[in-house]
Amino acid sequence: MRPKLAVWKFSSCDGCQLTLLDCEDELLALAERVEIAYFLEATRAELAGPYDISLVEGSISTAEELARIQEVRAQSRCLITIGACATAGGIQALRNTRDHEALKATVYARPEFIDALDTSTPIADHVPVDHQLYGCPIDRRQLLDTLLALLKGRQPLIPDHSQCVECKLQGTPCVVVTRGEPCLGPVTRAGCGNLCPRVGRGCYGCFGPKEAPNTAALAEQLLALGSDRHSLRDLFAGFTGGAPAFQKESQRHDA
Repeated sequence: MRPKLAVWKFSSCDGCQLTLLDCEDELLALAERVEIAYFLEATRAELAGPYDISLVEGSISTAEELARIQEVRAQSRCLITIGACATAGGIQALRNTRDHEALKATVYARPEFIDALDTSTPIADHVPVDHQLYGCPIDRRQLLDTLLALLKGRQPLIPDHSQCVECKLQGTPCVVVTRGEPCLGPVTRAGCGNLCPRVGRGCYGCFGPKEAPNTAALAEQLLALGSDRHSLRDLFAGFTGGAPAFQKESQRHDA
């Protein structure tokens, strides 16, 4: 019997699920190796668990999601979180350091109808997670490599070195040195394929902080090069601003 694959959505924009659909030819080959048991973005078919592999997109932002992730974990032999929302809380985690009621009143005409938690948190805050794929959205090559690795019974190779290493390997000039552009590359996990620096733009930190990032040292260097604290606050409070290292650094400049 083919392993059962399920894809689950929580609070998110669906971009990481679309990355899986964008695999096109590779997805057809993958479908021959697994049984897609639950993936509402692609099919109406719903097969009962347990599931061999569950891909989970999105953060926990409502009480209903908090209960549902427990059910997903109980039915999943291997649970993989995919994307910035699932691994760091996503852009919606901006509310974690603000007055949630005030934000709702600012955004919605009838805030009393909004049923949401005060925070947006990653999946790993609530259930054990076996592997995490980072990015906004995730990288299709990493996704395919991870799925194939699990099907072959080996550990996935998920990089934890910085984006700067990726720039050097591809011969991309440093945008901080050559252009004076603010860049989170030194403290951001590699994996995007070097998308922004290779077109002359600083890294936005989509893949979240690398292991033991020295965010304070980077911030001081960017200040010395002309950045202001307001800009640094916003730079660290981006797609993965809910990650503890980035959130702490953002708050440090929120004076």
